[in-house]
Amino acid sequence: MPELAVITPTWKPDRDFFAALHRSFLQFTSEDTVHHVIVPWAHKSHFTQFAGPRCRIWTHSELLPRRYVRMPGGVWVNTRRPWPPVRGWVMQQAAKIAAAGIVEADTVLLADSDVVFVRPVKVGDFTAHGRLTLFRKECAVHAGMERHVIWHRVARELLGLPAAPPPPLNDYVDALVFWDPARVRAMQARVSEVTGLPWADAFTSQLHVSEFIVYGVYADEFLGEEQRPATSPEICHSAYIRTPMDHEAAMAFADRIGPDAIGMMISSHSHTSAEVREAAARRCAEVAASR
Repeated sequence: MPELAVITPTWKPDRDFFAALHRSFLQFTSEDTVHHVIVPWAHKSHFTQFAGPRCRIWTHSELLPRRYVRMPGGVWVNTRRPWPPVRGWVMQQAAKIAAAGIVEADTVLLADSDVVFVRPVKVGDFTAHGRLTLFRKECAVHAGMERHVIWHRVARELLGLPAAPPPPLNDYVDALVFWDPARVRAMQARVSEVTGLPWADAFTSQLHVSEFIVYGVYADEFLGEEQRPATSPEICHSAYIRTPMDHEAAMAFADRIGPDAIGMMISSHSHTSAEVREAAARRCAEVAASR
């Protein structure tokens, strides 16, 4: 079985971001690593050019039960249960969890489409005591981060745990995160056991939910002290910004890349030009290679 698979949910408007990510994927991962791309069925034709031995294109309906139907406006409905329509973002998360549980690999790496790899990806660099580490920012969620606090509450309800203590709480959300497929399958089983529903039904019935928080809380609460994964070093050098980055700022950003980062991300919401993004990626790769 391959050591690693990479999973990226995306859609037509982010196709150019994905193309840059996939080029870097081919450069910095091993020949037996497959890039699994999840797209809406209506957008699949825009990604077929990437399909091949190292890239598999999935649609949401291929990963999730056929009872989910996409309606006009982009929302999904469960034809077997009288729940409100499922938000597209929640459906994307559910498809990501489904893919992580079925791909043939010892480890999966979840990569947002605006990530670019800048250093060779070696799973062994992110294990401790033979176990995959966990992206965890301890006590990073404060009371003012209302969505994160809700995500923690929902995660604990899905997993059958007591209510979370007051913030601060751990954060498990990032643009580039390693998951253990065995843990994902155990998490799915736990949600089904607690709710009495197929895990996907229970997950998509939530208006506000985070796949990263559910996975992180599961790993921290159910693996036991001896199996509790160590904290992963920062693997993505990220700029969560909403305004364009110019060339000078991009070079300064790239020069700050950490010693363990294997990828960089300049948010697609920043509308930073492709030229500046490419220059930042090249500089990040140069700095990473020099260390």
